[in-house]
Amino acid sequence: MKKSYCPIDTFINTVKGKRKGTIILHLYQGDKRYSELVRLLTDISERMLTKQLKELEADGLIKRTVFPEVPPRVEYSLTDLGRQIRPVLKEMYKGGILFEDSIVDSEV
Repeated sequence: MKKSYCPIDTFINTVKGKRKGTIILHLYQGDKRYSELVRLLTDISERMLTKQLKELEADGLIKRTVFPEVPPRVEYSLTDLGRQIRPVLKEMYKGGILFEDSIVDSEV
């Protein structure tokens, strides 16, 4: 995560990306295995999902746990920081609905 001139930009730059906000919201409902995330996020390629998960982990929002089993099992969970940003993401979700409604209304 790189600091920006404005904290709002820092936040947006951290959570922007193909479905990062959605990944965080899914993980807020509980830990998920990679295959579960693939099933939940049908509009993203596995390559892109892997990239987004790595970025979220590097930014300290999610944790990747590898269980020493055969075959290896990997689970993703939210860190404390990842849990703390949920209220902001929920408000962004509401804002997205407002914008979608205005887009639909203007296209009619």
